[in-house]
Amino acid sequence: MTEKHSILGDKVHVYKRESSSVWQCSSYLDGRNRHVSTKEESLGKAKEFAEDWYLELRGKKARGELLSEKTFAQAVERFTKEYELMTAGERNETYVKGHRARLKNHLLPYFGKLGVSQVTSGAVQDYRIFRLQDDPIYKSPARSTMHQEIVTLRQVLKTAIRHGWLLGLPDLSVAYRASGKVAHRAWFSHDDYKKLYEATRKNIKGAKNSYHKKMAEQLHDKILFMANTGIRPDEANWLEYRDIEIVNDDATGETILEIEVRGKRGVW
Repeated sequence: MTEKHSILGDKVHVYKRESSSVWQCSSYLDGRNRHVSTKEESLGKAKEFAEDWYLELRGKKARGELLSEKTFAQAVERFTKEYELMTAGERNETYVKGHRARLKNHLLPYFGKLGVSQVTSGAVQDYRIFRLQDDPIYKSPARSTMHQEIVTLRQVLKTAIRHGWLLGLPDLSVAYRASGKVAHRAWFSHDDYKKLYEATRKNIKGAKNSYHKKMAEQLHDKILFMANTGIRPDEANWLEYRDIEIVNDDATGETILEIEVRGKRGVW
């Protein structure tokens, strides 16, 4: 049986599980059961720890610092577990690693101890200011980097909403800015494209040996492939033989390639 003792007028319980040599302590405070390991094998020291722990909890309650909800760190733990399992094979590994890095390096150190309801619009605005301030060690992040961090933050908060830990998503939009920078993707004119593939073709003829010739041929073929499909460089690099199928197009009767592109937004 579990050995159990009560202190402070039965408000705190000190107990030891059969499978453990250290004492645990618990108390019901502010609407929920709270427990922690004393990390002590001595009953006397465990009781001293439990008393100090309970008095600290009472102090936090008086100051309004006692959380009765899931923390941001707990939401991150659940999000990480779910995201990697549910998106296996559908998200590029580099994109998944980006979420992990942003959480570990920036979001968790800043929001980790807060309750999920405390991650308000104001708290997020304070986080933006904190990240954008001049720092002698870390330079201010680029606009795109800051945007990616907020995207990761939003995913964690959505996880909290799905599990009933948070009622709604706070406003995560950037204050005081009407719109972000509008950038248009560069594109080749017909003459530019012709100059490019003629140059890569000439590069093949000028190859010094068979190895350089093979690499030049691969470069030429890749440029032709990308220019005629509109695929992005990173998407082209991720392509595998399994992603491409040769089929007959019913509309035109031509033989075409069907390509499954695995980008950051999944497969399309």
